[in-house]
Amino acid sequence: MMEIGLNHYLVLSTILFAIGLVGVMRRKNLLMLFFATEILLNSVNISFAAISHYYGDLTGQMFAFFVIAIAASEVAVGLGLLIVWHKKHNNIDLDNMSTMRG
Repeated sequence: MMEIGLNHYLVLSTILFAIGLVGVMRRKNLLMLFFATEILLNSVNISFAAISHYYGDLTGQMFAFFVIAIAASEVAVGLGLLIVWHKKHNNIDLDNMSTMRG
């Protein structure tokens, strides 16, 4: 039976990071951009937790916890802005957001 080691977690993290990066670069919808950003952050969390477990130290897991907390606040603020934008303009395309004025 094959044992899952550090390399497997790092490969998974790299694949998820690449998927998130492609999502950030190619999406025109703001909601999908938030999802891609969350995939990026979760891939980093997997790396932190795997390396932390490999070295027997909890520092990486604490960093992952703080990244999760910061990501949650980022999503809350971003979704609030998204709702306000959608109520005002009836779409959430990034191409139309160049007209933001106070």
